[in-house]
Amino acid sequence: MNLIALKMLVGDRIKYFGMIVGVVIAAFLMNQQLSIFWGLMSRTYGFISDTSYPDIWVMDSKVQFVDDLKPMQDTAIHRVRGIDGVGWAVPMYKGLIKARLDDGTFQNCIVIGLDDATLIGGPPKMLEGKLEDLRKADGVIVDDVGRNEKLARHSADGTHVALKPGDAIELNDNRAIVVGVCGVSRTFQSQPVIYTTYSRAMKFAPRERKLLSFVLVGTKPGVDRQMLCDQIKRQTGFAAYTQPQFQDLTYGYFMKNTGIPVNFAISTVLGFVVGTAIVALLFYMFTHDNLKQFGALKAMGCGNLTLMRMTLLQATLIGVVGYGVGLGMACLMGIVTGNTELAFRMDWWIPTYSAVAVIAICLLSAAVAIIQVFRLEPAVVFK
Repeated sequence: MNLIALKMLVGDRIKYFGMIVGVVIAAFLMNQQLSIFWGLMSRTYGFISDTSYPDIWVMDSKVQFVDDLKPMQDTAIHRVRGIDGVGWAVPMYKGLIKARLDDGTFQNCIVIGLDDATLIGGPPKMLEGKLEDLRKADGVIVDDVGRNEKLARHSADGTHVALKPGDAIELNDNRAIVVGVCGVSRTFQSQPVIYTTYSRAMKFAPRERKLLSFVLVGTKPGVDRQMLCDQIKRQTGFAAYTQPQFQDLTYGYFMKNTGIPVNFAISTVLGFVVGTAIVALLFYMFTHDNLKQFGALKAMGCGNLTLMRMTLLQATLIGVVGYGVGLGMACLMGIVTGNTELAFRMDWWIPTYSAVAVIAICLLSAAVAIIQVFRLEPAVVFK
């Protein structure tokens, strides 16, 4: 009976391919939209993930997310260092500074100032040069994407010349020499990232009374991080978060205060609805056109349970083929756009959720067909 069911399905090629196309559209849209959404949201806290060395981040109590910078006084470092359980505490500067290239082009850049002595908080991967080269006069390290795109020079013939170690740029009218190239996560604002020392960042930054963005803290061995966070809050009044907590804070802000989740949710639901409508309609038409065949099987003694298994087998084949093609197309898109501005990140839960949605589409479509089969009278074959 299973072979008969498959021959009936494949025999009607137009409806068969039409149903597969419906599942492909649903699977592709759900996987693609969810992957872009997750990639975009991951960029909101990419800087926190790149700065993996500190155990605790200390900041102003009013900070809502990683780019909501509310500078503190430099004395905050000493206040944090004096708390029992703190192994070390170093300053970090983070801010937007305008860079001027040799050709006169201006570009806003994210400048990160690292502790001069330890350089804690540096980039996760060095592609050219060494992190210690920041101690050279006027030294800065630029990210690979930024130096190839927005910080690239525009030559007379229209070509782009990427920054390389030894090149000079201006940061707020201060000379800076590129001493290395690093690899970092793309930022939510897609701005170039420049690393330098904390003291040099103070020279690059606009003059303000407060410039300290974060205090990076390492705990002593055996000290509970959450308990130390609570202690820092009580004794200093600053906010203190572990790395996962700071990521959740940033992620939660964008989830609650932007329209990003709603927009992608609409696209995902639309893909589910369109896929369900196409597959259900064509499955209904396919079953209706084959009522005489189902009626003949009933007249030969096949019960409703057997016919239901046949219908579910047909729906399963459509779902497996359509989901496989749709997922493959989404993965191919991710490979093609992996090194572009388009955010794309497909974690394990995205194919899982989309597979559950495809199963729901196939079950709903099969239910429409099964109702017709259950109501069918065997005598229809003699009409």
